[in-house]
Amino acid sequence: MSRIHDIPENDRPRERLLRLGPQALSDAELLALFINTGTKGENALQIGQRILRDHQSLRELSRLEPAVLSKIKALGPAKTAKLVAAFELGRRAAQEPSHAEVILDRPERIYSYIGSEMQALGYESVRVILLNTRLAVTRTEEVFRGSLNECTAAPRDLLRKALIHNAHAFVLIHNHPSGDPTPSDADRRITRRLREAADATGLLLQDHVIIGTPSESRPQPYFSFKEHGML
Repeated sequence: MSRIHDIPENDRPRERLLRLGPQALSDAELLALFINTGTKGENALQIGQRILRDHQSLRELSRLEPAVLSKIKALGPAKTAKLVAAFELGRRAAQEPSHAEVILDRPERIYSYIGSEMQALGYESVRVILLNTRLAVTRTEEVFRGSLNECTAAPRDLLRKALIHNAHAFVLIHNHPSGDPTPSDADRRITRRLREAADATGLLLQDHVIIGTPSESRPQPYFSFKEHGML
């Protein structure tokens, strides 16, 4: 079956999306809609299935540079541009601020607020989310790129963002690109020092959350120091 038109009409990706909604489609079917046309030996759906098989997941695929994507068999510049644009739109939608007040009083809300954005990164990012007295988000700033173990910033440097912007509280957040959110010894040590420094300056360290990715053995894709009684 080398052509999409060889698939019964009701089973084709486009028709299934229009009839059942995008949630009903597999990752390969969604990719096929962007790929659109096949080659002599593969239809668009088969190309999508092969690409996902070779690159393990949509997340891994979304991290590839355009120059690397365009070298994948059957893609080329036009299809690559469509995929890169789709991934970028998804990232921007996840990052777009909401007009409603976002309250981060629980770790699951912190994960919901910024988890997908952090998971899409191919590098480790250390950020602070600043909060007001209602624990509502006022701003988010990246303070370092690289692991906390490599971070040369002292706790006072991390706190400076909160002090400059008159925050009442803050969340420290960083991602583990490996997918495993288990804290390292450095993560534990810096969290302890940061909490002590925050207490001394009258700031509340609401939580330190490490973002990973879900798996069969790890259904919760994040680690909350507060949730584990480590703050």
